Amino acid sequence: MSRPGAARIRSVARGSGLSRSSGGWGEKDAAGLEHWELEAQLQAVGRQLLCALFRDHLDLHAGRELRVDGVADASAVERRTLERDHRRPLCSVFGEVSVSRLAYRQRGEENLYVADGALNLPVERASHGVRRLVAIEAAAGSFEHATGQARERTGLALGKRQVEELAVRAAVDFDRFYAERISEVDAEREKEDVLVLSADGKGIVMRSDALREATARAAQRASPKLKTRVSRGEKANRKRIAEVGAVYEITPAPRTPADVLAPAKEKVLPMPKAKHRWLTASVVEDAATVVSGIFDEAERRDPDHQRQWLVLVDGNNHQIDRIKVEAKKRKVKTKIVVDVVHVLEYLWGAAWCFFNEGDPAAETWVHEKALYAFTECRHRRSVSFCHRCAGSALPG
Repeated sequence: MSRPGAARIRSVARGSGLSRSSGGWGEKDAAGLEHWELEAQLQAVGRQLLCALFRDHLDLHAGRELRVDGVADASAVERRTLERDHRRPLCSVFGEVSVSRLAYRQRGEENLYVADGALNLPVERASHGVRRLVAIEAAAGSFEHATGQARERTGLALGKRQVEELAVRAAVDFDRFYAERISEVDAEREKEDVLVLSADGKGIVMRSDALREATARAAQRASPKLKTRVSRGEKANRKRIAEVGAVYEITPAPRTPADVLAPAKEKVLPMPKAKHRWLTASVVEDAATVVSGIFDEAERRDPDHQRQWLVLVDGNNHQIDRIKVEAKKRKVKTKIVVDVVHVLEYLWGAAWCFFNEGDPAAETWVHEKALYAFTECRHRRSVSFCHRCAGSALPG
C-alpha cells in the first residue's frame, strides 16, 4: 500500500476513535457505548476504511497508466492530444470515489479514456457492484425497499428513481446471458430428462395510463363507490397481468399419489431438481406472446419433438387454451399438469362447507378426497387431477 493510502486509513481510524495500539475502540471512546452502537460505528468505520483502500488502488492505477499510441474511435478518428488527471465520480459499494485517468483528445470530438475500458467502468456513476445490489434487492421487494437497502449498505444518497433506472439497466443483458449459456446447456443435456414448460400470471394494479386499451375502457365505465380509495371488487379493471414463463429439464422420479401426499417427515424419495432453467417475464406482452416464447425455447432444445413435454400450470383456463393452441400449431404432444398445491385449494374451499374452520378433521378429509381423486380417475384427462372424481368423492 502506498504511503498516502496508509495515511488516509490512519486518518480515518483516528477520526473515528480507533486505537492503533489496541486494535479496537479506545477505552475512553467505547466506555459509554452499548454493543449495538459499537456495531453501527464499526460498520460505518469499516466501510470508510474499505473506501480508502479502494480509492488508493484507483489512484495507484492512475499513476501507473501509460500512454497508448493510435487511440481512435469507431470511425477511425484518432485522438492525438493527451491530457492527464481527468476525473470522474464512481459510486461504489464502499462509498463515492473519484477516478483519475488519461484523456485522449481531438478538437471537435468526444474524449476517449482507455482506462475506462481497462477498468470496465459503467457509463453511469453507480458501479457494477451497486447495480448488482440494487438488482437483487429490487427483485426481492419494492423499489422503496431496494432504495433503503442500498443506502444503508453503501452510505450513498441514492434516490428511488436512480434505483429504478439501475434495475432497468441490469436487465438489458437478459438475452445475451441466455445466448452465452446455450452451448454449455446443450453439452450437458440428457435425452431421458423430461422437458418442462411452465406459465403463470399475476395481476398488478397499474396507473390508468398504463392499462391495456380494453381494460382502460372498462375502468372508465366503472362507478367507484368512494372518491379516495378503491373498494373491494373494484380492482378488476385496474390491473395488467404480469406473465411469467419457464423452461427447464428434470430427471423423471415416478411417485404414487400416496408418495406425493405423504407428510413431510415421511417422504423418503429424493426430490428431483430442475436443471438448465430458462426464465422470462413481461408485463408488456400478453399471455399468448409469453407462452409462444416458452414454446420457442422448448423447440430449440428439442426441435424434432423426440422428448416428453410436460406443461405445468395452476389451472388458469386462458393459459391452458393458449398452451393447447401453441402445441397444436407446432404439432407437438404435451401433457398438461395442474399444480397439486393449487388443486388442493379447491378441496379446502369445499372442506369449510362441512367443517368448522380450524377443525383438524378437515385436514384428514382433504387428504382422503385428494388421494381418491388422484388414484381413482378413469377419465383419461390430459391433466393430472380430475375434478369430476374429486366431486364424486364429496359427501352426499
